[in-house]
Amino acid sequence: MESLPGFATTLLSMLRDVLPIAVILIGFQLFVLRRPIANPGRVAAGLIFVLFGLALFLQGLQQALFPLGRLMAEQLTAPEFISTTGDAHWLDYSWVYVFAAAIGFSTTIAEPALIAVAIKANQVSAGTITVRGLRVAVALGVAAGVLLGVFRIVTGTPLHWYIISGYVVVLVQTAVAPRMIIPLAYDSGGVTTSTVTVPLVAALGLGLAESIPGRSALLDGFGLIAFASLFPIMAVMAYAQLVEWRARRIRNGSNTDFESRAAEPR
Repeated sequence: MESLPGFATTLLSMLRDVLPIAVILIGFQLFVLRRPIANPGRVAAGLIFVLFGLALFLQGLQQALFPLGRLMAEQLTAPEFISTTGDAHWLDYSWVYVFAAAIGFSTTIAEPALIAVAIKANQVSAGTITVRGLRVAVALGVAAGVLLGVFRIVTGTPLHWYIISGYVVVLVQTAVAPRMIIPLAYDSGGVTTSTVTVPLVAALGLGLAESIPGRSALLDGFGLIAFASLFPIMAVMAYAQLVEWRARRIRNGSNTDFESRAAEPR
């Protein structure tokens, strides 16, 4: 009952945000395209579902995911947990790195936007790109990115060093990766920063910055989402390069066997 007033406020906020989208869509349909709306009842019901769904989602973030992420960060960095009484070394936060990688991987695997993109990529590529392979590649990229981002928060090193270096690697990979995978790799970096991943990763970053001595929530707490967007691009292109290398190796092996059989005396 205590959360009902907060939900009402969130619902009104969502109504204010969703209403312009509905006005644009309906306005273009009626006044630009000059065609009636097909199934107006379903459209109205869908808008209501979107409105309540977004409101419930934001309310859930405020009541559960954000507090839980911050609580986990605070507990994992507590002096009694890392067993230190003085200044902690970056190696003392090993469980923080494990938790960051695990939360990055698991949230990405469950990301609805990534599942949708992986299914479409599988259909368009006629099965060459598998749904599971793409999801795992992206999830591993996010896990590595969040882990490195947490390391940056723990050590207090500048964010731009990592981001600039990462994009240099992406540019090099873009020059040598299969052309068919490059657009999908760049899109994979965007779909990871969606409904499931962003709240927990952002809460983890803010919780760490508030818990580790000498860190600023504003300067150090943000930036994990950039890592979660960048590293999947590297991972997907690396996945494509690995698949291409294996296919080339199998093809070369088959050709070698054929040539050996052809050279045998009859």
